[in-house]
Formats: sequence, structure tokens, C-alpha cells
Amino acid sequence: MNVDVAIIGGGPAGLGAALEAKKMTSSVLVIERDRELGGILNQCIHNGFGLHEFKEELTGPEYAGRFIQQAKEANIDFMLNTMVLHVDEKKHIVAVSEEGVHHIRAKAVVFAMGCRERTAGAIAMNGYRPAGVMTAGMAQRMMNMEGLQVGKEVVIYGSGDIGLIMARRMTLEGAKVKAVVEIMPFSSGLNRNIAQCLEDYEIPLLLHHKIVRVHGKNRVEAVDICALDEQGKEIPKTKETVSCDTLLLSIGLIPENELSEQAGVVLDKITKGAVVSEDMQTEISGIFACGNVLHVHDIVDFVTAESRIAGASAARYALGNREKEEFYATHAGEGVRYVLPQKIHKEGKHTLKLSFRTDGIYHREKVIVKCGDKILARKAMNVMVPSEMVIISLDKEQIGKINGDVSVYLEGKA
Repeated sequence: MNVDVAIIGGGPAGLGAALEAKKMTSSVLVIERDRELGGILNQCIHNGFGLHEFKEELTGPEYAGRFIQQAKEANIDFMLNTMVLHVDEKKHIVAVSEEGVHHIRAKAVVFAMGCRERTAGAIAMNGYRPAGVMTAGMAQRMMNMEGLQVGKEVVIYGSGDIGLIMARRMTLEGAKVKAVVEIMPFSSGLNRNIAQCLEDYEIPLLLHHKIVRVHGKNRVEAVDICALDEQGKEIPKTKETVSCDTLLLSIGLIPENELSEQAGVVLDKITKGAVVSEDMQTEISGIFACGNVLHVHDIVDFVTAESRIAGASAARYALGNREKEEFYATHAGEGVRYVLPQKIHKEGKHTLKLSFRTDGIYHREKVIVKCGDKILARKAMNVMVPSEMVIISLDKEQIGKINGDVSVYLEGKA
């Protein structure tokens, strides 16, 4: 099978990219390993989606449903229940489904595989691995899509957004959430989720604490929780045993980049996603990436905006409209953990959006975007936290001043 644009992943990133690519070429294929489109949004039955994209509040399935309907109306081709096994730098895709093995040759490929949760194996906890230990996302799917009860007395380890949302969800289903335990001195979830999912239900958030032991052999019976000092070492006298029958893990997300590595795509050591230019092209010509496979987002509307760029860029590439691959680099300065995109075309664009996360909590700081001695942009921020992505847009005049590498940093930390 030959196509202009092949998109791997049928979640919000893949659908957004497909719709944009379809505007420019009729030959667009979406390959999805699940039995239906929509990705993670299908199990996110809470609201809070679509405020940027649709100017209204939607649930995850509602948000996904709008894009699925648009994709069907656009007659985009889909392959569901199909697992991609291999992608190479020549954009040859090998996939398998119930119908057999498929060989797909594309002129351009968009990676939109999303991310996965870290599991118990990623952290050091003493004790057995009894029933009742699972990721927050698995619990969310079991409850919201399979109609199963997960547990009655719950401790959540990690304060990622899925964990915070599940604290509220399980409370509403009659479970008792004893605590959310976070090893860092700040939450890794959005402030709005802390307020709406924990504070509204008087669920304790134990910052700078860790779970040091899991009790129970067949089923979780309790966990030992201990406070940490400023160096991250356990404070022995603070250890407390909390009874529970369920331990949910919300300890971070990892972009699904095994296929990217197969294709020779260079990955960023911080984001764990591809190194890309502002058109979302990786360092392999004709392969693009967007969404949570590129870097973990906190808001799905930002995924959609990013995927539109990737889809349009992939279509232009497939149609032969290719740009010179000459770039300046972007750098994360003081107070900034990473900047995306990592590369900027030397020829310039009309607009450019730089996305970044801070490395800690900052109050009343100024963000500086600088090229050499020239300050391109300065933005005052009341509060910045690592869990919330910051976006700075540069206009044509500001972009015109770029004649070298660009750095983003916090003014008070330089």
C-alpha cells in the first residue's frame, strides 16, 4: 500500500494531524492499535477539555468524538486493531492485524503514539507485588470503560494529573482515598486538579514523602509512608503505616518512542521525545512527531494545536514542498528544564511558538527569550510550576532578529 501521509496513532494527536493533512492531500492513512479511535480520551470521562479549542468545557469522549466525526466526514482512511511493528528511515511501515501483515510505503510519516505510564518496576519499593497495585490509568480504564470496582481503601503514589483525577473519581464511587503521596516538594499535576480533586474532597496531599514498603502478599494490606528531608533522605521517626487495599501509581509518563528509535530518530534526553524543528519534523527527513510522543502535555488542546502543524508539514513534504534543512538551536537556560522546538529554521517563519517547562516553582519572574545580545521577548509571569507548560509566541518582527541560537531563561536566575 502506498500513501502520501501515514499517521501512527489515532488519539487526539493523530486525529488532529490527519484532519490537517487531509486538507492538502487525499491520501492520508491513520493506523491505530486499539479497537476504536480517540486514544486515552475515551477513558477520561471528566470535564475540562476543549476550553482552548472549542471555547467550551467537554469531557474526554466528547472532545474525541468531535474529531472522530470530522475525520469520518473527511473520508480519512483508518486501520484499527492494527499494531505497527517497524518503521525505517525510508518510511516503510510494517504492521499486523487480524487480516495479516501489511507493508505500507509513505512519503511522510507522523508519529503520534502518545505515552505510557511508569509502573511499579520503575521505582524502588520494598515488599511483595500483591494484587491491588496498579497504575492510575489502568484503574481509570477499568472503572470508566469496563465498569469494574477497583478498591475501597486507596493510597495514591505520585501526584500526576491522572492520579489526582482518580482520587476524586474513586471518592465519588464510594472509596476512601487515604492520601496522595508525592516524593517531590511540589505536585506534578495541574493546580486546578489539586483544588478540584483533592482540596474539595479533603484528601491529604503529602509532599516530600515516599512509600517505603508495601504490606500484603496476596492483596495489598497497608503501605509505610515516610517524610523526606531536604536532601531526599528518609526521616525515620516520621514513618507511618496506612491501611489500604489498593495502591495506585501516578509516577510519571514516558513517550512511546520505540518506533522512533527504530527509524533512527534522535531523542531529547530531557523530554524523551524527538528532537524537532518548528514544523514538527524530526532529524529524519519526512518523519514528524506531535503530541505526547514528542513531550508530555498537560492540556489536550495544546496537543491538537501541535498536531495540526505536524499534519500540515507532513502533507507539504509529501507533495514535494520541502524546506532547506538549515537550523539554529534553542537552549534551556537558568530556571528552564527544556525548550521545544529544539531547532528553528534559519529562513524564518511568520510566527513561532516556544514551549517550555520550569525546573521548579517560581513567583513573579520574567521569562526572557534572547538571541546573542538581542532580547527577542520578555514575559512577566506571576507563578510558574513544572506541571504547567508555558508558551511564548514570537511574531514576524521578533523572528526577523534571529541570526543565531536562541535561549530561554528566567531573568532573576541568569
